[in-house]
Amino acid sequence: MSDSTTKKKPELLAPAGNLEKLKFAIHYGADAVYIGGKQFGLRSKAGNFSFEDMAEGVAFANQYGAKVYVAANIIAHNDNLDGAHEYFKKLYEVGIAAVIVADPALIEACREAAPDLEVHISTQASIANWRTVDFWKKEGIPRVVLAREVSLEEIKEMKEKVDIEIEAFIHGAMCISYSGRCVLSNHMTARDANRGGCAQSCRWKYDLFEDGTEGAVSIPDKTDEAYTMSSQDLSMVEHLPDLLEAGVDSLKIEGRMKSIHYVATVVNVYRKIIDTYYEDPENYQLNPEWVDEIWKAAQRSLTTAFYYDEPTEKDQLFGKPDRIPKYDFSGLVLEYDEESNIATVQQRNSFGVGDEVEFFGPNFYHFKQTITEIWDEKGEPIDRAKHAMMITKIKVDQPLRYYDMMRKRK
Repeated sequence: MSDSTTKKKPELLAPAGNLEKLKFAIHYGADAVYIGGKQFGLRSKAGNFSFEDMAEGVAFANQYGAKVYVAANIIAHNDNLDGAHEYFKKLYEVGIAAVIVADPALIEACREAAPDLEVHISTQASIANWRTVDFWKKEGIPRVVLAREVSLEEIKEMKEKVDIEIEAFIHGAMCISYSGRCVLSNHMTARDANRGGCAQSCRWKYDLFEDGTEGAVSIPDKTDEAYTMSSQDLSMVEHLPDLLEAGVDSLKIEGRMKSIHYVATVVNVYRKIIDTYYEDPENYQLNPEWVDEIWKAAQRSLTTAFYYDEPTEKDQLFGKPDRIPKYDFSGLVLEYDEESNIATVQQRNSFGVGDEVEFFGPNFYHFKQTITEIWDEKGEPIDRAKHAMMITKIKVDQPLRYYDMMRKRK
């Protein structure tokens, strides 16, 4: 009998780029979320949180028994250190459970300002071997976030040799550089990726020339959508038990800049997989519906990255990208009337009478139907919900709840 039945379930850790995403991530099953504040984070283009938003997010998380972590994982220069002590002290005061840090200067600042605030070492620190894990253990760090380049076998060895919490990525975008330590944005846009300014230059389309001389002719490409150094996205949806058996303590989803539809869909699937596995590890079987669900939020082809073998050209995106089945997040359910079977839906993308849509919610609840009737906020019948964020009422086939979503295939 596997000892998985006696092991504590690992934490499911989800991204939250703003307060709305935080609430959806937790409602759909995340045990913890990681966010960014207005300083010291690597996602300056995400919504990020004021201290007031953090306090509200922590209060919401507490209702579900969930935790909130703050990423403060820049590689700091001298002028980035101002205000660090005050920042970490305030994070502790609003109830943040831990900070995710890469730079020793910020680790020291946090310990001086808020000694009871837990520190996790970020993937930005490129932790890829057990001795580095052991170093941070001896420094009093309770958790390390591994580099994305670490294999499954290496994780097993780390857990065998060091008694420390291991956090590892299970889903989301991969970096073309070594765990985010990239300077492409610095060269091409004068934005420092290691201080929150990544322009995702690796995702751009480039013309390739034979040499750098003036008047050089570009090498012909059969498509005007050519990628040269863009990675596929990580997904362990088909292999999650391997990470569970390896003893990973926190399963991390990437995507603070992704939509609430992405966050809800991906969290929903992994929550279902984790719970199903721990109900009966010996007889666990992957449900194909879980894989199909992941593809409904996918933006690129998917790979297991470094977990089993070194990535090859098959794990990269070259030339024209694959056509991924994509769905529009069409509406957010605000209310449901049991007597009339009418749902109040806030429009997020255009939909109309005759469209086949899918409603879904936590615990893998979902159903499909064709829209037969729509009314506007005044109760007038309409054929199509065209205007962004407009409030509509829809006749639905099954019960719905607040936080349920509606999507439609493009």
